[in-house]
Amino acid sequence: MSRDPSRDVAIVAFAQSDCLRRSDDLSEVELLMPVLHDVLRRTGLQTSDIGFTCSGSSDYLAGRAFSFTMALDGVGAWPPISESHVETDGAWALYEAWVKLLTGEADTALVYSYGKSSPGAVRDVLTRQLDPYYVAPLWPDSVALAALQAQALIDAGETDEPALAGIAARSRDAAAGNPHAQVRGARPQGERLVGPLHRGDCPPIGDGAAAVILAAGDRARDLCERPAWIRGLDHRIEAHSLGVRDLTDSPSTRLAAERAGLFDGPPVDTAELHAPFTSQEVVLRKALRLDDTVRINPSGGALAANPVMAAGLIRLGEAAAGIHRGESDRALAHATSGPCLQQNLVAVLEGEPHVR
Repeated sequence: MSRDPSRDVAIVAFAQSDCLRRSDDLSEVELLMPVLHDVLRRTGLQTSDIGFTCSGSSDYLAGRAFSFTMALDGVGAWPPISESHVETDGAWALYEAWVKLLTGEADTALVYSYGKSSPGAVRDVLTRQLDPYYVAPLWPDSVALAALQAQALIDAGETDEPALAGIAARSRDAAAGNPHAQVRGARPQGERLVGPLHRGDCPPIGDGAAAVILAAGDRARDLCERPAWIRGLDHRIEAHSLGVRDLTDSPSTRLAAERAGLFDGPPVDTAELHAPFTSQEVVLRKALRLDDTVRINPSGGALAANPVMAAGLIRLGEAAAGIHRGESDRALAHATSGPCLQQNLVAVLEGEPHVR
C-alpha cells in the first residue's frame, strides 16, 4: 500500500509534571490537570479542538476499579468526546491514537497517562502482572525479578557490577538538567537491595503524569514549528512464563524495531530507553544495536524518574521534544511493560531538515 503523506502523524507537543516521591495532597485529577492545560497551551488548542482522546493508567495502582473515569474530569468530557483507555503505560495509548489518526477518523489526538505509586507497595503491586499459576503465588517482586535478569547478564559475561554503576551515574548526571526528574546528579550506589542490584541500579518510586498531542499532515505543521514525525511504531510481546525466555536478550524489542524501520534508515542520534533497571539498558542496547555514538537517555531516563504507567509515554515525549528543540534529527523511543522487558514498544521519530 502506498503511503499517503497527508496522513503522516507527528507528536506536536509534550508536557509532564514534576515526578514527586509523594503527592498525598493531590488526587489523580489534580496531578493531571496542570499537565493537560500545559500541553494544550503549547499548541493553542482547546479540548473541543481535539478529535480523539486516549489515556493510559492502572486501576491496581489507584486501588479502585474504573479509576480512569475520574481522570476524565480533568479532560472535560462534556459535551461528549471520542475517548478510549488502555490499562497499561500511556505509550500504548499513543499507539492507539496513532492508528486512529492514520485511518483518517481524526486529525488531532490528546494522549495522557499518570500514576501514583506512593500510596502502596509498588514492588508488590507489580506481581499482579505475573503468571497467576506458577509465579505469582511465589510473590517475587519487581526488583527480585530484575536482579534475576541482571545476574543472568553477569553470568553470561555481558556486564558486571561496576558497568551497571556506570550506567546509573551517567543517567543521573544527565538528569541534572531535567527539572522534572525526581533523582538528579551522581550519588553513591548505596546498599544492595537484591544481589547483584544496588539501590542505584533501581528506579525511584514516585508520582507523575504526562501528555502529548498528535496531529496529522499539514495540521501538524500548523501547530508545531518542527514536528516530530512518527516514521514507524510497533510493539511486541514475549512469553508470559519467565522460564521459557532468555533474559539476556529481548527478541520482542528487536522485532518491534525492525517493524518500525529502525534498521532501514540512517542511524538515530538519540535514544530514550524505558529501562527502569540498569541491567535492562544492557539488554536494550544490544537488541537495538545502539553504539556509543548515540545519546542514551539525555533526560536521565527511568532511573531518574519512573512514574509507573507514564514513564514509557515520557520516553516518547522526551524524544519528540529533542526534535522540537532542534537537538535531534532522528530519535528512537522505547517503552516496556511487564517483568524483565516482557512487552516492548519502539518508535522512530524524525524532524524535517533544518533550513539554512
